Amino acid sequence: MTIERNALMIDGRWVRPSRTEMTPVICPSTEEVIGAAPNADRDDVDAAVTAARRAFDDGAWPRMSAAERAEVLHRALTLIEPRLDEIAHLVTSEMGVPLTIAQQLMPAALATGRFFLGVAARQDDVEIRSGISTSAVLKEPAGVVASIAPWNGPFNMAVAKVIPALVAGCTVVYKPAPETPLDAYFLAEALMEVGIPAGVFNLVTGGRDTGAAMVEHRGVDKVSFTGSTDAGRKIGAICGASFKRVQLELGGKSAAIILEDADLPTTLAGLAMGSFFNTGQVCASYSRVLAPRSRYEEIAAGLCETAGSFTVGDPFEPATTMGPLVSERQRDRVEAYIEAGRAEGAKVLVGGERPADLSRGWYTSPTVFGECTNEMRISREEIFGPVVAFIPYDGVDEAIRIANDSEYGLHGGVFTTDEREAVRVARSIRTGTFSVNSWTYNVEAPFGGVKCSGIGRDTGREAVESYYELKTVNLPASMHAAFAGGGS
Repeated sequence: MTIERNALMIDGRWVRPSRTEMTPVICPSTEEVIGAAPNADRDDVDAAVTAARRAFDDGAWPRMSAAERAEVLHRALTLIEPRLDEIAHLVTSEMGVPLTIAQQLMPAALATGRFFLGVAARQDDVEIRSGISTSAVLKEPAGVVASIAPWNGPFNMAVAKVIPALVAGCTVVYKPAPETPLDAYFLAEALMEVGIPAGVFNLVTGGRDTGAAMVEHRGVDKVSFTGSTDAGRKIGAICGASFKRVQLELGGKSAAIILEDADLPTTLAGLAMGSFFNTGQVCASYSRVLAPRSRYEEIAAGLCETAGSFTVGDPFEPATTMGPLVSERQRDRVEAYIEAGRAEGAKVLVGGERPADLSRGWYTSPTVFGECTNEMRISREEIFGPVVAFIPYDGVDEAIRIANDSEYGLHGGVFTTDEREAVRVARSIRTGTFSVNSWTYNVEAPFGGVKCSGIGRDTGREAVESYYELKTVNLPASMHAAFAGGGS
């Protein structure tokens, strides 16, 4: 059975796209077409942005209180709840994450959305500041948001990108990745069913051309993009030229630093999640592992055992712990990096090949390279697959230097039983997020990167705050009461 979505959600209704071209959705575990979605063109994008612009400039949504908006969005999330298992099956079909994991991720997506709603509902949108003079500082919605999502976190990414923007009072044009467009329709349907005003949320599907039309549109006030650093550079340049606000969550090459005193079972448990979760298709993954030479062989053996412990196969089978890569193109990319690692003199300690028992599907084996240096391509470039560069170091200061010697700065970690040393290392690594004795993604704290890993933060209360603009109103003391009550 295939799922064909042949309409876009624009201005509160389902509309046929301007062109008949459809993008097939292919299941990465079977290589079979499981559905299709429209490939929206510039006319479709223009219609969506125009609707969002009108809803923002003239509509009720930005003028409601955050609590009122949160109530509407809460009802939409509640409508989705009975369908979470259906969405999990679809996400597994779209991008290959094992179903047992997808069934955990879907409730987590709704919990994240509800967290954002609570943050917005509790915040004041007016602050009175008194000093030499008195000012009211107002938080106002940023405007029309073009939101572009990646394929490695379907549905979770839709909720995480759309809900904070909407609850802040923005209007949104949302585009999921062309590899994984189908799950976003569940959110669109729920928003339509609860009666969100026309134009407040618009769903367009398509590829790079569709995204480019969104970024370039003069009616857009802010772009929120999650994806590759190369694409982020282009988007940032376009937004900079027109002074659009921009939020970019981009690539990473995060280093896990294992110290001399690290507990091995704790370390390996952290690396199992941090280096191989979602078949390594995670921007914050520990794709570099740094170990002291004195424990190099011991940790290498443990890391290889961990990589070999995954059951790679059909993501719908309960025993499977690692599914395929999302596409043939992605598998080709990962295999090219594996060959580059061999060519540069790194040694494959485990993996490095396709599983012999899987004749179809875009699978690769979890791979650990030893004898790596930080100058190799596999140590410097984002691979986005289950491939780890294992690098020895002499002394903690050298480990810090190696970890920081990267154009990226998204995540990092340290494994140690020495709390003082953990604090020292955490403070020394230039990165937006850091974990101690784990690989942790905490949606209640800000997540994002520095350097070429992006601009802005996508989680925590900061995610909601990023969709506001600040306005200062200088006023006489007699007007305090006029602003003190807050309200939109």
